[in-house]
Amino acid sequence: MTQNTGNKRRKLKTYPGLRAADFMHPWDVKATDALRRVPGFDKLVGKVMEYSFERVFYLQNIADNVRVTDKMFPRLYRYLRWGCSILGVDEPELYVSMDPQPNAYTYGHKRPFIIVTSGLIDMLDEEERFYVIGHELGHIKCEHVLYTVVAQNIAAILDVIGQATLGLGALIGGALALPLYDWYRKAELSADRSALLCVQDKDVAMRTFMKLAGGASKLYAEMDQDEFLRQIRAYEDADESQLNRAYKVLITAFRTHPFPIMRAKHLDAWIEEGGFQRLAGFDLGDEPG
Repeated sequence: MTQNTGNKRRKLKTYPGLRAADFMHPWDVKATDALRRVPGFDKLVGKVMEYSFERVFYLQNIADNVRVTDKMFPRLYRYLRWGCSILGVDEPELYVSMDPQPNAYTYGHKRPFIIVTSGLIDMLDEEERFYVIGHELGHIKCEHVLYTVVAQNIAAILDVIGQATLGLGALIGGALALPLYDWYRKAELSADRSALLCVQDKDVAMRTFMKLAGGASKLYAEMDQDEFLRQIRAYEDADESQLNRAYKVLITAFRTHPFPIMRAKHLDAWIEEGGFQRLAGFDLGDEPG
């Protein structure tokens, strides 16, 4: 398959036999194992399936959003097909939601589907949109989706458990929420790697992170990638005192995503350590194909 964007024309590589384990971030693997060992987590997952959150949300989605097909938003559909071919993923349904908030997410364990908001589409260029779709396909490849459904419905589920256990649900929730959110953030790092495997261009990934961090479309031309990476080092330098480390824990504990600059740092480290090159078989400084 050949990617055409503006004046760029690149042949994209596929990875026959690619396994999720080949690119998953070690933090993701460790957090998943820790989550499964949390007492009560299996009960929480069971409630997700019992109350059919997935089915309700799917019906709401098809009633409220526009499905991407070869005739409806065909460029987005082309990116979906490319990503599925590159990663070896069965094609999920893809929808566009009218929402000015830039966002994308994957929902559904038995029948996963991807939603991209109009705000995100407006903010990104063609290659960056492909990066986002590759990221969401990575969640499917890594089998993140069941736990994502749990995380997105944890408040409602814990309320049900609390009523059934005469208020003990609050105690259960305290033990479950933090490791669940910790896993949620670390799963994003694996999905970022899958996105890079799709676009096969480091600059596309970094541009996407910069825009997610604060790249207003009218000001993006004034953003500088090197300065963005220096900001990462400034954030890391703030870890010099125990107090700053404690503040970082507090401001990230209930976030579903890592800060964009940290996502950029982890992806850049994977490239520098040779992880991407071992899978892709070419240097990111070269034009693939």
